[in-house]
Amino acid sequence: MASTGLDPIIGRTVTPLGGDAKAVSPAADLLVRDLTALIHPLHDSRAQRSARVWVRGQGAMLVDADGKEFIDGLSGLWNVALGHGRRELAETARDQLETLGYASGYCGNTNVPAIELAERLARLTYPSINRFFFTSGGAEANESAIKVARSYWKLRGQPAKTKVIARDLGYHGTTLAAMSATGIAGYWPLFEPRVPGFIHVPAPYPYRAAAANDATSYGVAVANELEKAILREGAETVAMFLAEPVIGVGGVIVPPDDYFPRVREICNKHGVLFAADEVITGFGRTGRWFALDHWGVQPDIVQFAKAITSGYFPFGGIGINDDIARTLDEAPTPWMHAYTYSAHPTGCAVALKTLQIIEEENLVAEAARKGAYLLGALRTKLSSHPHVGEIRGKGFMCALEFVRDRETKASFAPEEQVGARIHAEAQARGLFSRIRGDVFVLAPPFVTPDQLLDRIAEILASATKAVLG
Repeated sequence: MASTGLDPIIGRTVTPLGGDAKAVSPAADLLVRDLTALIHPLHDSRAQRSARVWVRGQGAMLVDADGKEFIDGLSGLWNVALGHGRRELAETARDQLETLGYASGYCGNTNVPAIELAERLARLTYPSINRFFFTSGGAEANESAIKVARSYWKLRGQPAKTKVIARDLGYHGTTLAAMSATGIAGYWPLFEPRVPGFIHVPAPYPYRAAAANDATSYGVAVANELEKAILREGAETVAMFLAEPVIGVGGVIVPPDDYFPRVREICNKHGVLFAADEVITGFGRTGRWFALDHWGVQPDIVQFAKAITSGYFPFGGIGINDDIARTLDEAPTPWMHAYTYSAHPTGCAVALKTLQIIEEENLVAEAARKGAYLLGALRTKLSSHPHVGEIRGKGFMCALEFVRDRETKASFAPEEQVGARIHAEAQARGLFSRIRGDVFVLAPPFVTPDQLLDRIAEILASATKAVLG
């Protein structure tokens, strides 16, 4: 973005990356208005008082109300894969809104963009997945997957199969059932009791893995925890296993290569549906269209959202295998699950355009290349630092885990707020992303140029030095 001249939205000069705004900012007044008018997602009034007020974006850059530029290190919230300011997506939405802005997608109604999107997805997703239900986002997609699994087993004459097994550190949304599946305890306390019938098993976390006691590999051993839970609960009561192929919000945790093949074996053996939450990993983020392709595994249900519209329209959905689709088709009564905005024609049109751009610009391959480039840059700048425990990633998802002691992997005390302090120092240098505890996560837009990836590594190295020496 140009660093001179007036920004047409905020009416003042844009400050270059890493610079300081000199004119009086409108941000203070906007934040006062924000405090009196809004309750935020993950609401924290203390954080709200020092929030960034975003006013403009272009490519991999964001501009706040102070006129300062930031690298968007997390693609918004893992979703703005094509970058900010994509005129093609805005024009596609406008054209569809002018033609047919909304029409119900309830049974007995459909629209052309919805049909075309479902057909396109059937060509892109796993071969076993050919039918699709559309939602407004990822949490709705996971809610829908849970209800599909329960209804499938009821229609198959096994009504006791209702339980959902998910994983520690997994994130599946904050609606009530999705929150109950989420394995991060901080999301629970104010909303207890959780929905009954949700069980959590350990997730593979290779960096934190204990030494093996036998010849079983770590990946297989962690997958076997799923089988233990199924046997403990009774396979006749378990409807589905729900997992992210790469844990995102929980800290960009990549499983061992033998983990998901063993999971698929276990689900097949015990008659449990396997639902892959690809809300973050879908549509190229890991360097494949869908992440389980890395391990040659196909799910029974796949959930998606985020990158399917690059964040330009709230949209998501699920894909189901042919057996589940046939069971719903042959049901004696209607499947009473619905959202007003299911199959929204404008969302479907924007999704189609997004997929077209990803294909035409070869962005899945670019995500793989740029992810490797960013990991390399981070390792060059930070791998020797005594408090950087691990630099990890899969495709264009990366993370740095900070520790007190590299040898023992001992963590910093929570009250030291190391991750938060590094995040603040990174913002001061022009990088905005997200942390989980002392793990700094990165997932830039697919269109981020290599020189900005180098700049991300430089900023994080400088921010780490400022906090940890």
